[in-house]
Amino acid sequence: MKISAPCTKGELKTGRFVIPYRIYENDGPHIICINGVQQSMAMWQTAVARFSHDYRMVLFDFPNQGKAKILSGSTQLSLDEQVGILAAVMEETGIKNDGTMCAASWGGVISVGFASKYPDRIKRLILASLGTKPNKKMIETIKNGATVDMNDRDKMAHTLIKSFGETLPPRIKQNIVSQFRSMKEESVQAFYEHGLFVISQKSLGDVVDLKAIKARTILLNGENDTIIDLDDVKFLSTQIPNCELRILKDVGHFLHMEREDVLDIYEEILRS
Repeated sequence: MKISAPCTKGELKTGRFVIPYRIYENDGPHIICINGVQQSMAMWQTAVARFSHDYRMVLFDFPNQGKAKILSGSTQLSLDEQVGILAAVMEETGIKNDGTMCAASWGGVISVGFASKYPDRIKRLILASLGTKPNKKMIETIKNGATVDMNDRDKMAHTLIKSFGETLPPRIKQNIVSQFRSMKEESVQAFYEHGLFVISQKSLGDVVDLKAIKARTILLNGENDTIIDLDDVKFLSTQIPNCELRILKDVGHFLHMEREDVLDIYEEILRS
């Protein structure tokens, strides 16, 4: 996969964290990409190949992702801490208030948290696979995962794949297995603690003031997503001002990672 845009790599120290980031330099409009839980900048590789020729793209890893570091304190992060990290990265990398934020899954929670707290600092949100609360399947998966032997990394990975990643290409499934095999024990523990935190929380609207969001918002959800209920996504679309919902056929939770042609929809939105 060829990426011709020049890439600048850097690290940002903010609070108790060290955050690695990449900037794909371009004179075009700004895009910042927000990872899902236990994913890394690599999840946006196909998007970078597609859009870095025309857009200035910023990618980064949160703590417990990639090479990000926690210098002190708990491995568990609050939503406020994650919003603060996002704000610091945007400041460090010069993301303007006319930029677009592309986020996936839990990254969407962080994004609406940011857009609610700083409504004038982002112009547009493209949020994939975001709901207001965990559905029955997600709760079941998290509880099952929490009881898996911490020394059986393959079983942990396959539990997740079976639950909501069956439609991923074989290459990405193997990447997930390899990722779990190489994860540090504290990162694995943080991953499951996060899952338990998610299912203990109230609805998204109880922790984020969705009505305060000014950015044009597009929700993208796969019709085959097993851990986000369609009715819940439809409800979420009514809670955010200036919000549009698109249900994508023949795709599940991971959207463009399952089918690269989903990026055609991103391109249409970006050019609109």
